Amino acid sequence: MILHFEYLRRSVCAGCMLLFLGAAGAQNVQVHYDAGRALYGECRDRPLITTTVEMFKSDRWGSTFFFVDMDYRRDGVAAAYWEIARELKFWQNDVSVHVEYNGGTPYVKNAYLLGATFSRNSADFAKGFTLTSAYKYIQTLDSPHQFQLTATWYLYFASRKLSFTGFADWWREPGEYGEFVFLAEPQGWVHLNRFRAFDEHCNLSVGSEVEVSYDFAGRNGLFVIPTLAVRWDF
Repeated sequence: MILHFEYLRRSVCAGCMLLFLGAAGAQNVQVHYDAGRALYGECRDRPLITTTVEMFKSDRWGSTFFFVDMDYRRDGVAAAYWEIARELKFWQNDVSVHVEYNGGTPYVKNAYLLGATFSRNSADFAKGFTLTSAYKYIQTLDSPHQFQLTATWYLYFASRKLSFTGFADWWREPGEYGEFVFLAEPQGWVHLNRFRAFDEHCNLSVGSEVEVSYDFAGRNGLFVIPTLAVRWDF
């Protein structure tokens, strides 16, 4: 999940936990090399390297998801951002209560979300999606009472050698360029331990993420920024 922290305000939502449904808990570390500098003059100061740590764990009353992103420059960590979200469900259906916090440094406003998530998964957890609708309180914003809609998805195919995952956020946050912000980050992965040439315990994946945004992170208009990435699952 590549983030440009100098102007960042975004939420992935706990729907991303769908990437790990089918297991009681899962963690991974990702390293992304960002191509934004090469594609757009507006991104000339964008950090080249971002790391992501993700964790998902389910229990009797729902599930917890968090991730931490860090951007790196030559002299060290330039910025950090994290989200933690809880899905609460004391009943047997596809709807859960969604509670979330977002925050970071140096310029990220605190944000608090409360809403509902609808989720659906196939019986073998090879594919699924979530839809979340949430009230969002963006601290220190002149108009802090906002909303956000989020969709997430995952799809494993080719005997789980390949996967396609990601999310799309659309939220209201009045700013210099408009009232609304859009951000989507689809990811494609090749899971090496599914190939005979690799040991089954080699939990390394290689792939790419594409950040598709509109009026996001202080930039006006549409931007499409790919990365090259590796991931290790624990």
